[in-house]
Parts: sequence; C-alpha cells; structure tokens
Amino acid sequence: MQHILTEKKNHTFVIMLNRPQALNALNAALLDELDTAIKTFEQDDELKGAVIIGAGDKAFAAGADIQELTRLSEDEALGLSLKGQAIFSSIEHCSKPIIAAVNGFALGGGCELAMACHLRIAAEHARFGQPEVKLGLIPGYGGTQRLVRYIGRAKATELLITGEMIDAKEAYRLGLVNEVTPKGALADKCMEILRKSYEQSPLAIRLLLEAVAAGVDGEDGYYKEAVNFSKAIASQDGREGTRAFLEKRKARFMGK
Repeated sequence: MQHILTEKKNHTFVIMLNRPQALNALNAALLDELDTAIKTFEQDDELKGAVIIGAGDKAFAAGADIQELTRLSEDEALGLSLKGQAIFSSIEHCSKPIIAAVNGFALGGGCELAMACHLRIAAEHARFGQPEVKLGLIPGYGGTQRLVRYIGRAKATELLITGEMIDAKEAYRLGLVNEVTPKGALADKCMEILRKSYEQSPLAIRLLLEAVAAGVDGEDGYYKEAVNFSKAIASQDGREGTRAFLEKRKARFMGK
C-alpha cells in the first residue's frame, strides 16, 4: 500500500496515514487502502485492538484532498461521500476497539475519521474542526451526525457554521476526546488503554461494541448528509470556495 503503513505489535494493529507531504489528507486512494487495512484487522484473530495515527507530528489528517474534490461532479461527490461513510461506519461498527491517536490537526475528514473510532486520545498540540463551510461545502463522512452526538447539538452547530477549530484541551472539556497527553506519550497511552481491554473477555468486548454501535445509528441522517455534500460540491459556491482555497485567497460566495 502506498498511502497507508501497517504494523503488528503483539496483539495491536497500528495503521498509519502516510501522506505527510499533504498533512495526511484523505484522498480516494488512501480511503481504499484504509478500507483494506480495517478488513485485515477485523479478520485477524490474533489482533485484539488497533491504533490509527498520522505520519509525522503535524497532522492526524487535515481533511480531504481539495484538488481531488474540485474535479467531482455531483454524482461522483455523492458516491465519494457514501463510500467514505461506509468505511468510517465499518470502523465504528468494528468488533474490536480502534483508537484514534490524534497527533496534530484533525480537520474535516480527519476529524470525521477520529470520531468514527471508538476512542480518541489527543496530543497536547492537536486541533479539531469541521472547516468545510469556509470552502462553501459541508462535511461528507458523517461529521454532521457524529459531532452532534459527541458534543451536543448547540456546540456542534456553532463549530459547523463557523468552521472554527478547537484545541485539545477544549475538545476534552466538550467530551470529544477521552484524554490529552504530552506529544511523546501519545502512543504509550493508547497502548496502555488497549492492554487493559486485552485482559477482558474478547466475547464481552465484541458484544459491548455491538451494543454501543446499535444505539447510535442514524442512517437517514447520514444519507441526507451525503446528498447535501454532493449538492454543495456541485454548487457555484462550492466551486468558488475550493478554488479560493487552492489559490490562497478569500472566497466570494454568491449563495448559489
């Protein structure tokens, strides 16, 4: 695989998003490889838990690949959104615990990926946000659903309509992350939590995770998000917002 690195450490599967030159942005190829890695993890009985982390120390994943988004038609955008949602849903519904080790920016699709994991441990310099609105877009991989679930409708709506980032300390206060650690202690903290889970019954862990996932499904909301994401991509404002981002200028939105 080109964009994902994997390593087995005893009973733990480490999945590294490996596009550091692009702050580990989630392009279509990376999503395909992530899907493969998750299936490998799920099917390997020797593996009991997983950690997803970004290469380098600047970003977990700083969103989608904007260049790629600019080339999508409305139908293609709908397909991409549904594909990303399906992959992230497979993470959320995995029968073994998956921890997001957030070692920097977790923005847009990166924040959505972190939220799909069972737990989120953040380094002190981590930053979270759904800044899609600044490009004339909306989240497409479940962000409108999971952010509301984790931090409540009012605060989630504020972050979604402003596109503002929050730091690790605020993310912890809001309940978005489980713990904040010094940068150098991030991996150790994730392993510590997983090792404690390995001492428990694998059957009980699986049944627990299934029960938790069953209580949070909202398929209608996810599909509505995908449809509106594709409409935003195809809109004049969506095209203008992504162009402005790539051209490093302020977008001129017309409401169309």
